[in-house]
Amino acid sequence: MNKEVFIKNYLAALNNGDAAIFAGAGLSVSSGHVNWKNLLKDIAIELELDIQKESDLVAIAQYYCNTNGGNRTKLNQIIRDEFQNGKTPNKNHDLLAHLPISTYWTTNYDKLIEQTLENNGKICDVKSSCENLTTTLKGRNAVIYKMHGDVDHPENSVLTRDDYESYYHEKTPFINTLSGDLMTKTFLFIGFSFSDPNFSYICSHLRTHLKTNMREHYCFLKNNMEADYENSDDYKYAQKKLSYFINDLERFNIRTVLIADYSEITEILQNIKRRYNNKTVYISGAAAEYNPDGKESYEIFLSKLSSQLIKEGYKIVSGYGLGVGSAIISGALSEIYYKQKKSLNDQLILRPFPQGDDARALWGKYRQDMISYSGISIFLLGNKIEKGSVVSSNGMRSEYEISKDQGNFLIPVGRTGYISKELWAELMKEKKDDCSFDIYRSEFEDLGNESKTLDELIEIIIRLINKIK
Repeated sequence: MNKEVFIKNYLAALNNGDAAIFAGAGLSVSSGHVNWKNLLKDIAIELELDIQKESDLVAIAQYYCNTNGGNRTKLNQIIRDEFQNGKTPNKNHDLLAHLPISTYWTTNYDKLIEQTLENNGKICDVKSSCENLTTTLKGRNAVIYKMHGDVDHPENSVLTRDDYESYYHEKTPFINTLSGDLMTKTFLFIGFSFSDPNFSYICSHLRTHLKTNMREHYCFLKNNMEADYENSDDYKYAQKKLSYFINDLERFNIRTVLIADYSEITEILQNIKRRYNNKTVYISGAAAEYNPDGKESYEIFLSKLSSQLIKEGYKIVSGYGLGVGSAIISGALSEIYYKQKKSLNDQLILRPFPQGDDARALWGKYRQDMISYSGISIFLLGNKIEKGSVVSSNGMRSEYEISKDQGNFLIPVGRTGYISKELWAELMKEKKDDCSFDIYRSEFEDLGNESKTLDELIEIIIRLINKIK
């Protein structure tokens, strides 16, 4: 499947609020967790088998239990030792955590998904047993279904053939829940091999009932590289087998995005995050002085700008900056409540800065968190009173640097003066010989033109961000 088509389709699911993730062992490998072959390597040695020659790894686990009278204590210990401690989330975990995804399914025992979400301020409701399905964690932002169990309870994990064969009877609520999600949400499968018999059973069951009406889902699969094979015949054979496998997935309306290297997954997720965030604008501003137009004129300007951004379909993030926050919020609220009649949560993210000497130490992290929701940053005015004098806002300078590091599209409105004028001049100097910037150059020149009225600035800003979109 074409990558661009996938990105557009998955972005639509994100915007509709029905995007979901299904994570397999591959998602955690770059964090240092082993795959199934390495997990069972020592067990295979005890059985005098070569793990590299084995493809049915469920059978390996079952053979070990059989030779030990059904005792699986060592298997439980292996799971606990491997997945309990010492690993940290990777870039893909972090990118997913920054997207509006509230449903995660995984066959992994580790805690990296919930750890990443919690690190990003989200409340996770983890479901690792049927009993968990009947309760709801208050205020949750995401639900994580661990259909094969959790490292905290390895004795209940799904690992052996016995576990898989009894799954349909003992874990029926999980099967029903996943079946429902596959019908109502758009899944992206990451690091999943599709060899899991439980998943195959669920998909086959759905296909029997829905026939050709199954919802479209997506997966990443690594393409074969000829350099990885000893001869061209082996490569051609692998390619033919892969094409059959991709075609088989399409029976369940799972469309494959082929990648040449696993790093491409990170690049695609970054692309998705950037494009999703480009619908969210961070407004950075602070003012104790409002030259040359005066406080009232700037308040009207800020209110009109935020109202127009909402009208154009953008979401606003604001830190309630000194002297500008109220005007930004009032304009946004007017458009949201009285004209569009939309939910406040869908259009406006407000993060007033915590106050007090102790809280100031957190401001850097706080700024990073706010800006992480956005893809475009607008900078207006930018001054404060310090020791009785008006000085440039160093906080806005920090927000500019954070936005730049994150890859946001930067829009310092030089016409509004103060730190914004300094940032505008720096950006114009930096982009002086950048041909790719030419598409925006006219608007940026106007943003620093002191003859432009405040109403004209609004038109220029909206025209500019629509170009970005």
